Amino acid sequence: MESSHNAFGLQLSGGGGRAAYQVGVLKAIASFYPRNHGLPFPILCGTSAGAINATTLACFASCFHLGVRKLEWVWQNFSTHQVYRADVAGMLSHFGHLALGRRLAGRPPSLLDNRPLRALLDKVLPLERLERHIEGGYLRAVTLSVSRYHNPCSVNFFQGDPALLPWQRFRRRGEPARLSIDHLLASSAIPLIFPSIRLGDDHYGDGSVLQLSPLSPPIHLGANRVLIVNLDSPHAKQSMEKRHRAPATSDIAGHLLDTVFSDTLNADLERLERINRSLSLIPPAERDRQPLKAIETLVIKPSRDLDEIARRHYHRLPLPVRLLLRTIGVRKDSDSSLMSYLMFEAPYCQELIELGYRDALARKGELKHFFQL
Repeated sequence: MESSHNAFGLQLSGGGGRAAYQVGVLKAIASFYPRNHGLPFPILCGTSAGAINATTLACFASCFHLGVRKLEWVWQNFSTHQVYRADVAGMLSHFGHLALGRRLAGRPPSLLDNRPLRALLDKVLPLERLERHIEGGYLRAVTLSVSRYHNPCSVNFFQGDPALLPWQRFRRRGEPARLSIDHLLASSAIPLIFPSIRLGDDHYGDGSVLQLSPLSPPIHLGANRVLIVNLDSPHAKQSMEKRHRAPATSDIAGHLLDTVFSDTLNADLERLERINRSLSLIPPAERDRQPLKAIETLVIKPSRDLDEIARRHYHRLPLPVRLLLRTIGVRKDSDSSLMSYLMFEAPYCQELIELGYRDALARKGELKHFFQL
């Protein structure tokens, strides 16, 4: 485990199918280390699909390369059917129950049935290894952000070193837990699209929804250097004609997801930079007595528009999904980012992995300096 002087953390944001990009970034970073090297960031924090990626790394914490290879194998061979029911019979059955006002086997209502994702996670994630890696010093903590719907609050469930303490702030808290598949499904339960998950006495959903301070978990867990893989991508400027046209339902849904997954993180980064600048103005002797500490961050984000990439792969979506999306205005030429979140087809994921790999290698010098290699 890294010393407290160099406590590295990894923050993986949410974004549905966009999270394939994170795998490419991790693949590039793994190429900087020997084959048998453990995690270079013993503090792992993830939200939504980023929580699944972070937990996978944690399950293979003793060998960083192996964890990345496992992630790459899953994402390179992904299909929509592994995440939610996308066949005609499954979708008709699901919508039939919703139309009649009945819940499927006691499940909360949702646009899509994501039981296939549970089966996949059960198959590929050896969560029992987490405790072994913590005891072996390869992993300090892994935390998953979820949103509590009753008595709304952002909750960060973490499994890690027994010396780590829970924390509580306004509408956000950290709680120790033995992480399970239910925690992962809760963190990735995109509102309205996937069903909420009951944990204990409350129901929880996607961690991005109520996440007031995305960077607080790694800091509370002891990180002073945080690598952030943000899935916010550049967008092409719209024509004046499109800007004058009223936004479609699909456009509004896409904007909402962009806000949920990216805006809070970007705002938190700005706040952290202001704190760091303010601390740098204080004399060193006084700075050590301040309750706030400078946190070094490095942000990697896509260099290309992920929505444009998703549009090129639109035809790969299962026909029932395309028909469903068409009812709210999502077509091949749609400007909505909704498609890029719900696309899990292998060719799309492979292109995002390659983009993340190239983007990270383009910043190889910065990354090596950040990790003091």
